Amino acid sequence: MTQEPPRRVPVGREIRVASVPAGHVYVRHCSAPEPDGVRRLRDPRPLGAPSTSQHWWPPVMLDPDWVRAHLEDFDVYHLHFGFDAQSPAQLTALVDVLRRHGKPLVYTVHDLRNPHQPDPTSHDAALDVIIPAADHLVTLTPGAAGSIRSRWNRTATVLPHPHVVDLPRLARPRPHRDRFRVGVHAKSLRPNMAVLPVVRVLADAVAELQDAELHVNLHREVTEPASRAYAPQLLTTLEELARRNRLTLTVHDYFGDEDLFDYLASLDLSVLPYRFGTHSGWLEACHDLGTAVAAPDCGFYAQQRPCLTYGHTQRAGLDEESLREAVRTAYEERQAPRATVQQRTQEREELAAAHRALYGNALK
Repeated sequence: MTQEPPRRVPVGREIRVASVPAGHVYVRHCSAPEPDGVRRLRDPRPLGAPSTSQHWWPPVMLDPDWVRAHLEDFDVYHLHFGFDAQSPAQLTALVDVLRRHGKPLVYTVHDLRNPHQPDPTSHDAALDVIIPAADHLVTLTPGAAGSIRSRWNRTATVLPHPHVVDLPRLARPRPHRDRFRVGVHAKSLRPNMAVLPVVRVLADAVAELQDAELHVNLHREVTEPASRAYAPQLLTTLEELARRNRLTLTVHDYFGDEDLFDYLASLDLSVLPYRFGTHSGWLEACHDLGTAVAAPDCGFYAQQRPCLTYGHTQRAGLDEESLREAVRTAYEERQAPRATVQQRTQEREELAAAHRALYGNALK
């Protein structure tokens, strides 16, 4: 049996982290704004990506050959997400090469159920490789930590999701509107979304409220026959509801950050039409901007930040009355809890310190 090389805290220099990925906003905002003794390697450019691209997917660092070629460049390997296309055998090879060379593996469990995969089997198989093998586990909520303990008998450190909106933008006042606006952003129809059942209930609920309106947004690829996201029946139904003035339908290309934040700030209530999932960066952006969220009870969204909850799971379907009640509550209260710059700044400093300590412990 090959003995692992000894792990030592690097003396006199920063801890270098191979983070998968590094450029995602979650990872960037788990880092201190100023140098703090931790340096995350930049995402290697995927094969075929243009030199100007900032895309990190598919992550090059998942390749065991990359690990072997860069053993002298990093001290800790921290996996977040991006391994959707990796088989259990490929993930096992990655884990084995890290262990063989004494590189500690940290895994942040963002998704206990992958929102991009209708069948949980492949993600479960991936977790069955990574979670038992990780030297340290992190997750975002106590509920997720409880599931990890129940399923794998492992303890995960619970650290909150950092801010999504940049701090200068977070400080801006919300725009004033006379009408109450409810929004559903169906994006490109991820498999965990049940858009039409949610929208139909919202159209009825909003119609009962004075000076209220429903907005539904779609990415343009949903309307394009050549796209894998093409959904003509959904589009027909939404267009019919729009013709009847039950909602406003907007089709657009992917939002950049500023356009996304403008959109979220324009809403009084953002409804997440999910039927399975775990955590949400969208919810965090809404919390930064002071937009109320109605989240389903299928994951641990309500443990992330204050939000309204309605019944919606893949097994039980949609609880229509609880969704109507969430809309009525948001309409009556009108003011959602909002993060402050001071709160998010302090939280980010604490997150950076927690990660620095975690990496140091992993190297002992």
